Amino acid sequence: MSGAGDPGGAHRVHGMGLAMEAPTWPAITPDEAAAVLACFPDAPAIEALHWHSPRPFSAATLIHTGGDTLLLKRHDRRVRSVAGLAEEHGFIAHLAAAEIPVPDLLRTGEGASAISRGDWTYELHRRAPGEDLYRDCLSWTPFQSHGHAHAAGVALARLHRASEGYAAPARIVQPLVGSLSILSAVDPIAAAQAYVDARPALGAFLEKRPWYKSLASLFATSGEGIAALLALQKPLWTHNDWHPSNLLWAADGQVETVFDFGLADRTCAAHDLATAIERTAFAWLDPGEGRDDHIADPMAALSLIAGYETIRPLDAVAKETIVRLLPLVHIEFALSEIDYFAGVVGDPDAALLAWDGYLLGHADWFQSVAGREFLACLRAGLALS
Repeated sequence: MSGAGDPGGAHRVHGMGLAMEAPTWPAITPDEAAAVLACFPDAPAIEALHWHSPRPFSAATLIHTGGDTLLLKRHDRRVRSVAGLAEEHGFIAHLAAAEIPVPDLLRTGEGASAISRGDWTYELHRRAPGEDLYRDCLSWTPFQSHGHAHAAGVALARLHRASEGYAAPARIVQPLVGSLSILSAVDPIAAAQAYVDARPALGAFLEKRPWYKSLASLFATSGEGIAALLALQKPLWTHNDWHPSNLLWAADGQVETVFDFGLADRTCAAHDLATAIERTAFAWLDPGEGRDDHIADPMAALSLIAGYETIRPLDAVAKETIVRLLPLVHIEFALSEIDYFAGVVGDPDAALLAWDGYLLGHADWFQSVAGREFLACLRAGLALS
């Protein structure tokens, strides 16, 4: 199978920086969509493909029909198997039963929520209500306003409350999942070694670099006591990719629908909150002229937490855990992203950027003057000593 992009060359997707790039995965064609929809008896006939997603890790399109508008999403089977999607869909079904607004999954005549055809795996959703205000924004774009950050915090707390009691185990090994097995370990280096050993492509990439020493330095600088704090947090299935372009918005600025559970896994609420802050309170992709003093917005982080606490108050230990997690919370997903680039896509340049610019670069930023000031401001806003 080739990973070549859209043969027409017109479709572009988000890259690792600010520029749009040719897609790794070809755009879904009308004939392809029709063949997939034929497996779903409740899917109306296709009238036209309306839009192709700019997200880079899969292909997706909105489909106009004589009835519902549908979202068809296609994955390389090395990224998501039917079993891997079933993990996400089980969580989505649990949230829907708890009245969390999530997309409605269509099912085959046999009751499956995903199908496999050749090298691809497909899932089909009805278009969910709400405006996709951030549709053309890069995934980790900050909120447009602190009001949006507050509303996102409210929605995240409702999701966490609904998630309580969902007892599915942690997900099987696969790329692009926001898991929590390294920072929660008493020996995070040993846990990191086990993580790498389970992912041969990641291991092959890292064996050429002093990764063991680099991670040990990060854990020594920022990781002391994190495992003990995490041990006090209740395990919980979480979204793990909470940024504004995974939310659909109502006219009053509230969150109307939550979608894209591709990174969801069993972590904890503090980890999900720290991840949400790390992805929305910083303009990581646009620091500007080498400066790092204006990329952070602590008020966005505090607004998100304030919204969260209107539904699910946090004790001092949970708040301390969030702050302590922030410099390192991205590490496990960064390793998963490297596994994707090095193994599935075969893009060593993107893998290197994920290692140097993302994993190491983000952690290093928190040791800068601006990073320390951000954490101090967050501590003050949360009334932590």
